[in-house]
This record gives sequence, structure tokens and C-alpha cells, in this order.
Amino acid sequence: MRRVSESTVHRLSLYYRSLTEMERDGHQTISSRELAGRERLTPAQVRKDLSFFGSFGTRGLGYPVKELKEKIAKILGINKEWNVALIGVGNVGSALVSYKEFPKQGFNIKMIFDNDQRKIGKTRKGILVRDVKNLAQELKKHKIDMVIIAVPAAVAQSVVNEVVAVGVNAILNFAPTNINVPPSVFLRTVNMAMELEHLSFFLVNKEGLKI
Repeated sequence: MRRVSESTVHRLSLYYRSLTEMERDGHQTISSRELAGRERLTPAQVRKDLSFFGSFGTRGLGYPVKELKEKIAKILGINKEWNVALIGVGNVGSALVSYKEFPKQGFNIKMIFDNDQRKIGKTRKGILVRDVKNLAQELKKHKIDMVIIAVPAAVAQSVVNEVVAVGVNAILNFAPTNINVPPSVFLRTVNMAMELEHLSFFLVNKEGLKI
């Protein structure tokens, strides 16, 4: 398979959500123009994105909604179950444990870790909070596929180092800091302050921007 950009993967996620809505509303087929219009893209972009993964739909008839949604789910890997561990149950971590969309997409938070003795041994949404001191052995024992980091910036790198050392290669980081990982590890960082900065930029500069 040719190299696929992160922007292409992002758009596949958008297509999947649009197709899910359309299937729910009873639509049977959709054209590349209709799908592009829902995401403010061009039909050529939609066709190019899908062409990375094979041939889809019938020329002149469009794409079967249910079939295309299932194929994109398989490409994104959300047609299977993933074991996820969450490290840090502060404000962000607690919100993530409660996020109902994770299990719907096959991302099952199986383990939670923290260093606060007041939280360790208690449960969050039915999941036991474990001592982060036992992180390495617990991740190995329970065959965790992905880890979510929701710890203070000052300790994020050391936590990631321990996660990587036991062979976990997929990390979602919510700590507001740059994290270094080996090339074999897939790291995504969500910085909510930066996302708000993007919004404030457009509010401040909206008169001078051509969108």
C-alpha cells in the first residue's frame, strides 16, 4: 500500500461518521459529490482518498452506504475490539472514562492507573484504579493495545518511556507537552489549549482572512 497521509486518515474518519448518519437516516447510496459536500471537500478528493485502499462503488451509481461504511471501518480498524489503558484520572482522565463513544467504536478502557493513594483501589465506571507503580507488569499481563496519557506535563515523558518499554506502540497523549517516542510508536497528542488558540486566531483575524 502506498504511503497514506494523516490528513487522509482524518478524512476517512469524517466519511465514516457521515456514512453512519446516512445509514441511520435510511439512505442506500451516496455519490462522491454528496459525500464531499457534507465535509466541504471536492469529489476528486473523496475519490483519491478511497483509491488508496482499492476500488469502491459503481461509476454513475455511487457508493452503497452500508458497504462503504463497513469497508472504511475495516480500514480504520474499528471493526475489532482494542484493549486500552488510561493513565491519570484527574479532570481529563475522568471525562475520558465516561466517554460513551469509545466502546461503541471498539475502544475498551480495561485498566486505569494513578499515583494518588486516595483514588487507588476505588473504581471509576466499574473499572479498578490501579497503582501506577505497577504499570509495566500490568500492561504486559493484560495485553494492552493502546494507552491514553492524561498526566501532568512534568511526568508525561517518563510515563511514556515506561509504556514504550513494555511494547505498547499506540499512545494518545493529553499532556500539554512534546513527547519523544521511537519511530515504531504511533503517538497522537491532543492539546486542548492549542485547539482553542486556533479558534481565537480566527475570531481575531476573521475580517482579514479569505476562507
